[in-house]
Parts: sequence; C-alpha cells; structure tokens
Amino acid sequence: MGRLASVSLDTSDPATLADFYASLLGMRRIYERPDGSVIAVSDGTIAITAMLAADHVRPTWPEPGQQQQLHLDVAVTDLPVAVAAAMRLGAIEAAHQPMPDVWRVLLDPAGHPFCLTTATGSLDS
Repeated sequence: MGRLASVSLDTSDPATLADFYASLLGMRRIYERPDGSVIAVSDGTIAITAMLAADHVRPTWPEPGQQQQLHLDVAVTDLPVAVAAAMRLGAIEAAHQPMPDVWRVLLDPAGHPFCLTTATGSLDS
C-alpha cells in the first residue's frame, strides 16, 4: 500500500534537532518551512522531520512523567565508536541501559531516546 516516508519528532528547536540527525545518519536537509518550524532531513530513502512544538516537554523515560513517545534504533558496526561519535554531535548517554552490550540508549538534543545497536535484525546476525 505504501512505504514509510518520514518519522516526525516534536522539538522546541527544529534546526538543532534536524542538524543532529543529519550528522548522525549522513542525511541532508530536503525541506524547510520559511519560518523554520518544520525541517526534514533525508538520505534519499527515509526522512526525519523536526517539527516545532513550543510547549515540547523532554521525555523523562524510563522515569515516570513524560513517556518517550517514540524512539529510533540506529544500526552500527562498532558500538563504542558510534556512541562516542553521537555524543560529540550532542547526544547524551541515558542513565538507564537495559542491554548495553547490544543496545546503547542515548538522548538526542530534544531529549528523545534513541538506540545505537549492533543487532540489525538480519537473519545473519
């Protein structure tokens, strides 16, 4: 019927969030509203859209309060190297790490959790 085109994330700062994911995933800006309230970045197959939400509340997951809402899993080949690179881009390592040898939970600049993982879902892994 269709294919996933974009994942949209709320943020109080669309430019910072779009630039973070563009750098993390090797994407480039493909769309930006003139007022900067919506910015999409893509690798040519899927886009991540940063959408202005002036009242955005950072997730507090796994603590109660504001749930994570959504998270992305990013496949990597070298977990420690990828974690260090993501942190240089502005990610913060989450305190809660349920399976740190396979999935490393980080928080993007808007506080959304995302995982770097060596588990790709491939039948070969």
